Amino acid sequence: MAQKQWLKLPFVLNVLLIGLVFRAIIAYWLPLGFDEGYYYLYTQHLDWSYFDHPLMVALTTGFGPWLTQFTHPFSLRLGAVLLYSLSLWFLYQTNYKLFNPRAAQITLVLASIIPIFQVGFGVLTLPDSPLIFFWSVALYWGVEEFFSDQKPYRPSYRLVVLGIILGLACLSKYHGFLLGFAFLGFSLSSPRHRSALSSPFFALTCLLFLLTLFPLLFWNSQHDWISFKFQLFQRFSPGAESTPSSYSFLQVLAVWGTGIGLLFPSLGIPLWWALGKGFWCQLSNLIRSPATPMMPGEDLLQEKQAFILWSAIPLTLGLTLLGGKEQILVTWPMPGFWSAVLLLGLYASRWEQLSRQSVKRWLVGSTLVIASLLLLVLLHINNGMLLKSSTSALGGGFLGATADPANELIDIRQLRQGVRNSALLTEALTQADFIFTNAYYLGGLIDLALRPLHAIPVTCFSYDQRGFSFWPNSTQWRGKNALYITLRRFREMPELTEEFSSFFQSFRELGKVDIKRGGIVVESFYFYQASNLLKPYHPSLDSVQ
Repeated sequence: MAQKQWLKLPFVLNVLLIGLVFRAIIAYWLPLGFDEGYYYLYTQHLDWSYFDHPLMVALTTGFGPWLTQFTHPFSLRLGAVLLYSLSLWFLYQTNYKLFNPRAAQITLVLASIIPIFQVGFGVLTLPDSPLIFFWSVALYWGVEEFFSDQKPYRPSYRLVVLGIILGLACLSKYHGFLLGFAFLGFSLSSPRHRSALSSPFFALTCLLFLLTLFPLLFWNSQHDWISFKFQLFQRFSPGAESTPSSYSFLQVLAVWGTGIGLLFPSLGIPLWWALGKGFWCQLSNLIRSPATPMMPGEDLLQEKQAFILWSAIPLTLGLTLLGGKEQILVTWPMPGFWSAVLLLGLYASRWEQLSRQSVKRWLVGSTLVIASLLLLVLLHINNGMLLKSSTSALGGGFLGATADPANELIDIRQLRQGVRNSALLTEALTQADFIFTNAYYLGGLIDLALRPLHAIPVTCFSYDQRGFSFWPNSTQWRGKNALYITLRRFREMPELTEEFSSFFQSFRELGKVDIKRGGIVVESFYFYQASNLLKPYHPSLDSVQ
């Protein structure tokens, strides 16, 4: 048995190593996104928690720069890149303990190649990266607790450890609370495991869970519980422009279809099928006649599938249906699909018994197509090879410069070099006491680009300030000079410029820095000199949507 285990190890290590190298390449060459720049600012304002996310994303984003003493898109993403390999390892081990070695191997391959998992969990520095890590550890530890060899089930110390892990998941992203409810739901619905909720270990689990949440609770207690108000109420307030007036099944279909695309159709559709089949098996078991005999081990298999479904369906199905009423980010249901991969790995291992070659073609084909597409997109983002009139255009290109979604990724090196090449902008930067922008998500990218030239504070003047509301505010800069930096689309809103100019004695446009890809201008940053701040900028937090 030990020899067989050793023989399987190279396959697992190879998958992890190849995935690590592939994701590292993407992390190095992919320009930073708006959210990543914003989370970089978390590392500049370390605190117990933050307005829109708990603290863990600040630690994972800061890991690379603190370790290397070098700030670069790759160093900012280093924590996410490494953490994802550990997440894959725990997911593999979870399936190995739940089902069988082959199901675990297929699960590892699936989770390694699904594009939204690779990029959203394993490349970009987002709250999802630590969330998925602790999500995977929680699933593994839950399997250790609920499906050990002992019968009947007896609660153990593992419940206490699980409470700490779930607390850490909540300190990563608020999805962690849903995972906690999933464990509660499974324990309540499984007669054999219901005793977990009445054991002394459960009381200690709850206590340590709350103690683990101390940073989140402590910070919010000092700030009128603003994070919970924002996540539970203000984000979905009736006055929000993005909130649909009535339920739309068309919007549900759009959310579902976008999710399929992000998962990749050859994997996303089977994932939904696996969830549907697992749910149908649970439903059939509930309505089964007591006189109908079960196959040996079938009751245990049903329990294991229920364990997975409780952590998958509330997010995958629940949030997809919520998309018909509220505007949701299509990435929100993805942790549920992470759990669902465990089920698909089980079913795929059964398909292999019918046609091993078909499963191999499915996995290898999906891997090759996804890897090729991701590399093609990476080349386009860096060289504009899909843009019309680009110097690197492939087949003449077909995307217009303004319609390219890749414009959301900013090459901060071009922004820095553009300021360095302009004597006027360089002088204005050195004379400014602070920088401000009009969108919270721009502040981090501007800071990353200009801090090496002249390190001064960056803030945000906006009704939606997010974390900037709790960082150094404009009160301290009364009478000081500023540099206002914004994007082209905001510069074309004269009412915005007029609003900001009323706060200063003088306010004038200085120039711009163009961001190019393949010789084509895809974005422009505009610079304004603002002299003598007359009054502080104080937006109302109640207006944040």
